[in-house]
Amino acid sequence: MNQVVPKAPESRVETYDIVVDEVFPHAPETIWKTLTDGTAMGRWLMAPTGFEPVEGTRFTFQTTPAGEWDGVINCQVLEVVENQRLAFAWKGGHEGNAGYGSPLDTIVTWTLTPAGDGARVHMVHSGFELPKNERAFSTMSQGWKKVVPTMAQLAGDADL
Repeated sequence: MNQVVPKAPESRVETYDIVVDEVFPHAPETIWKTLTDGTAMGRWLMAPTGFEPVEGTRFTFQTTPAGEWDGVINCQVLEVVENQRLAFAWKGGHEGNAGYGSPLDTIVTWTLTPAGDGARVHMVHSGFELPKNERAFSTMSQGWKKVVPTMAQLAGDADL
């Protein structure tokens, strides 16, 4: 089940979340490996620089630059509960850009729970401010719907 969930605004800015919720035939421990191994992460998302599943760790992803933005996504691990939950800040963009590459200050949270012989993978990418982040929200909504199943498929790869 994939859905977009608007959040009630706490101020005049409305924030939106991207939610992907799927059940896969792999144990949470197996999915966890694909979430927390930098090499594996590079196969289903982007190769991180400096990533470790340790709270407080700062790391980056590199994507396509645009305008005044160099394409660097600055992240920081916010929460780690082994085999259950991983959350990290996801920030990028530049004030001088509109549309792609505009400032983005969001959080990605992964929650894994047992589901029969497999695992429920619940991913929430939260904090998109609309209309400022409308392009990122639209693009990433479609992207996460493809990335999460790819990540789960890789979880079954014996090479991980």
